Amino acid sequence: MNRVGPSVWRRFSSTSSSPTFSAKPAPSKARHHVQIPDTSFPLGYSLTGVHCGVKKNPSVLDLTVILSTSSKPTSAAACFTRNAFLAAPVLVSQDVLEKSAGHVRAIVTNSGCANAVTGKQGLEDAWAMVKATDALLPKRSKSESDKDIHDTVVMSTGVIGQNLPISKILSGISSLVPSSLGSDFAAWERAAKAFMTTDTFPKLRARTFSLGGQTFRMAGMDKGAGMIHPNMGPPTNPGQLHATLLGCILTDAAVSPQALQSALTYAVERSFNSISVDGEMSTNDTIVVLANGAAAGETKEIEEHDPLFPAFRKELTSFAAELAQLVVRDGEGATKFVTVSVEGAPTFSDAHRVASKISTSALVKTALYGEDANWGRILAATGSVPLSTPIDPYRVNVTFVPADGTTALPVLVRGEPELVDEVRAKEILSQEDFEIKVDLGLGSESAQYWTCDFSYEYVRINGDYRS
Repeated sequence: MNRVGPSVWRRFSSTSSSPTFSAKPAPSKARHHVQIPDTSFPLGYSLTGVHCGVKKNPSVLDLTVILSTSSKPTSAAACFTRNAFLAAPVLVSQDVLEKSAGHVRAIVTNSGCANAVTGKQGLEDAWAMVKATDALLPKRSKSESDKDIHDTVVMSTGVIGQNLPISKILSGISSLVPSSLGSDFAAWERAAKAFMTTDTFPKLRARTFSLGGQTFRMAGMDKGAGMIHPNMGPPTNPGQLHATLLGCILTDAAVSPQALQSALTYAVERSFNSISVDGEMSTNDTIVVLANGAAAGETKEIEEHDPLFPAFRKELTSFAAELAQLVVRDGEGATKFVTVSVEGAPTFSDAHRVASKISTSALVKTALYGEDANWGRILAATGSVPLSTPIDPYRVNVTFVPADGTTALPVLVRGEPELVDEVRAKEILSQEDFEIKVDLGLGSESAQYWTCDFSYEYVRINGDYRS
């Protein structure tokens, strides 16, 4: 017996008539660019952003250099894209981290050119950026066996398949002197601006936190607005299977390389690997974390078995999520910021995969732009994901939750459709922020994804990205 009435099937059907609406401009993102007190930034870092000539406009910054000036060892960890076409800077940075056993003191980043799918020349250019930045650091003694160890990881973002104007980049790096780098808000802001491609604002945040009675600081920047659906893992993770997600997080806590990598891998899965603008994985996605111990006094490095490790990992995860959400808020042409929460799943992986599928559905994302509560598309996306325990349709609930704290709107309760108040649904979906909550009724695990809508503006931006 068919338990779903004709009106429900009309809503579920992809052939139902489209709502009529006018093109909506994306809301201003300027409010997300915030002033940060100088005292919030971690100790022991010096950085800047400059124009070196990758981008044509001389007023636009395109090169970031970050140095750790701490007298203590600086631990490093990173997660990289799992795209099969790994960009040259990804390959080089993986090699640097492996040979240095997770100890690097610098990050160099260019925007305007991804240095991806550029063959042997691309690798040579990435190594040249590493060596030029190494030269800015105080020399450390190396044995003959250490001659291949470098102190810098490299990142690039921009158009794929084009070679870097490497002579301009190397001139930009070599022209830097200690007085041209800083540690105040202005220096951090310049560094964040030099990351940008189609971004509309620099994505920069900082916070202070306590561990074991001591105060530490953490700051970070990232970039991304299109080609955003990261799937990143640690350098030793085997690959799977184009703008880019790049980011770095810097802290003055003392953390061992092994513990830092463990914490970052956990954090990335619940932050940067939980966002999607357009469902497209880049060749360059990279997140790097440095921990230089500059604020720790004589405190030993935090290890994975340390009682302080869970608290540090929680702090890093929360901060990474804050940075990741800024990328979605700046999604190309986006008019909505949508949290997709999947609850009642058998495992975290199950919940994460369902949330990912909903977040990348073009039908869901276009309905969000049209402010159409077409929850049938959400169910179709949910049901297409094979789970460790098969879905029972009569346990599933779907609810639209407004961010303003007003009453939520259930649209499906234990597999039975509700009589939807279309006016109320429109009120919720017309807000810039809201949540789609799906309860599978199969377990106790949950996951979140952050996504946005598809607009006419997204098509315009990506239709002529290279011009």
